[in-house]
Amino acid sequence: MRIAFLLHNAYGVGGTIRTTCNLAGALAAEHEVEVLSVFRSREVPAFAYDPRVRLRPLADLRTEGPARLRDDPRAGRPARVFPRGDRKYAEYSALTDDLIGACLAALDADVVVGTRPGLNVHIARQAPRRIVRVAQEHLTFDTHSTRLTATLRRRYPALDAVTTTTGADAAVYRRRMPGIRATGVPNCVPAAGDAVSDGSARVVVAAGRLAEAKRYEDLVRAFATVAAARPDWRLRLYGKGERRAALAALIAELGLDRHVRLMGPAAPIEPELAKASVLAVTSSVESFGMTIVEGMRAGLPVVATDCPLGPREIVRDEVTGLLVPPRDVPAIAAALLRLIEDDERRKEMGRAALAAAAAYDPAVVAERHLRLYRELLAARRRPAAGARASVRATATRVAGSVLTALDAGGAARRAAVRKTRGKAGGRTADR
Repeated sequence: MRIAFLLHNAYGVGGTIRTTCNLAGALAAEHEVEVLSVFRSREVPAFAYDPRVRLRPLADLRTEGPARLRDDPRAGRPARVFPRGDRKYAEYSALTDDLIGACLAALDADVVVGTRPGLNVHIARQAPRRIVRVAQEHLTFDTHSTRLTATLRRRYPALDAVTTTTGADAAVYRRRMPGIRATGVPNCVPAAGDAVSDGSARVVVAAGRLAEAKRYEDLVRAFATVAAARPDWRLRLYGKGERRAALAALIAELGLDRHVRLMGPAAPIEPELAKASVLAVTSSVESFGMTIVEGMRAGLPVVATDCPLGPREIVRDEVTGLLVPPRDVPAIAAALLRLIEDDERRKEMGRAALAAAAAYDPAVVAERHLRLYRELLAARRRPAAGARASVRATATRVAGSVLTALDAGGAARRAAVRKTRGKAGGRTADR
């Protein structure tokens, strides 16, 4: 099978890039795999791609790249295919519209897979119908803007399938976009090799972008309770982001300088995870929970907030970790202390986490994708499949237009209520 992935920038760093790199490598064991990178920002990719994977950039952003890309007047005109609702819209242009369109038109593949909403729209509009067209969604449906959702409802019916990182999010897509085929397939995470914890280190670890959604302030406050009860334990927080200064100030305010350390980013992260005995994840929302799986592959039990949508599908409560309510600082502290105070239970959960994480091995996840691709290819070969797909797509577009109008009406009503409350002097307008 010939499989192509369309990626924003295969040379950069990020969860989508990393999981695509892992998946492409697993598929390349038995299939022809190509990664089409819209942009190239550096000479060598940040992640090591399997040598059997062909990497093809479309637009070189390096200063030493082709002058024609920098000088082409189309680069200064706005994109018309890539949707404005996608957060990366400012990086796209009429030039990228044409480059992506030409690449897709000439693509020699059985399956083409998009990896973000804007690129999925390109595939829906520009990829030939002879190719099976699949959209990967690495963010949850509810994180998309109303504008982007309206575009996806118009364009996604032309695709053969949509995959999400959780079954729960796939159900949301099916409900909100009637008629599309959506299925949950998790991200893949390679084994940690020798980087596996023995559960004896007196360290709790957290890793990820220092962003508001990760709620690391809740973790730091919870660890104040932990440090008071067990001053011999430490918290190491890996990552970078806009909340670093605020977190540093909170650590100083709570007098936790000796107990909590902001470690900065680390790559690879697996050896650092293996130096701990418990992984903490305190997010208010997770589209999947890559760090959770990485921690489990390093033999760590997980204390995670039971937020939408990923943790509950990964962590088996009381077996591979503990689930607690989001934003509940006392509950986070209590769960951490349960594992800290019980050496045998902590190590037992760590072993269970390591075993359960094998379900996310690249070879296992790749086979789930392949089953979907084979089924879609077989459906293409059945008589009248094209006609049925056309009827289904038309019906889905009509349903999508109705849902978009309803969503817009609801948003308008909510805005009107907020405006009225604001004029009445209510606190709603100030929150």
